Amino acid sequence: MVVDLCLDEEFFASLTELDAEIARQVAACGCPWCGGPLHRANYQRKPRGGLLAGAGEAFTLRHSLCCGAEGCRKRSLPPSLRFLGRRVYLEVVVLLACMVAQMASTIGEACVATGVPIWTLRRWSAWWPEAFVKSATWATLRARFTPPPPDEATLPQSLLVRAEVELWRRGSPPSSADVCRLVARLLAPLTCSAVLDGSRFVRGDALA
Repeated sequence: MVVDLCLDEEFFASLTELDAEIARQVAACGCPWCGGPLHRANYQRKPRGGLLAGAGEAFTLRHSLCCGAEGCRKRSLPPSLRFLGRRVYLEVVVLLACMVAQMASTIGEACVATGVPIWTLRRWSAWWPEAFVKSATWATLRARFTPPPPDEATLPQSLLVRAEVELWRRGSPPSSADVCRLVARLLAPLTCSAVLDGSRFVRGDALA
C-alpha cells in the first residue's frame, strides 16, 4: 500500500457525511437502554492530523445523542469513521503513522515523516498487538476475512494491506483514501458506546 502523506479535505468531508448518516441511523433506533427518543447532543473536538492529515483538523464535530426520556437521559455515542475513542489524533493518523513506523528504519524516522511524537508512536504501536487483538471488535472482524486473517503481529499494516486486496477484488484500483475509508468502517464498532452494536450500522461494507 502506498501511503498518501496528504489526505485532502474531500476525504474528511466524506467521512463526516458518513458519520452523520450513521448518527441518523442510531437515532432512529431509539435509546438502547429504555427505547426513548434520541436527540442530538453533538460536541466539538480538537483533532490533530500531524503531517499526514492536516485537512482533517477542520472537521471538529463529534456526533453524539442523548435520550429525551424522563429518568433516563443517557448518552449514546454512535460509531465514527474519524475518531478512535478519546485519542486526540484522528483515526487515520493512528493507522498510517503506525504503518509508517513499521516500514521505517527507526522510530525517529517515522516521527519526522508523520509529525507524531516518538512516545505516542510507541504507545500506539503497542496497542495494536496487545489491547486491540483482545477486543471483541477484532474477534468478530478477523472471522470475516478469508483465511488466513490479517497477521496480528504486523497490525495495522496487515489490516490495511488486506483491505486494499479486498478493494482490488471488487474491481477498482484503490487509492490510500479508499483503503483508509474501508478500514475506518471495519473499526467503527470500537468507537461507539459499549451498549450499542456498532457493526449493525456499517454492514453495508461487510467483507465478502
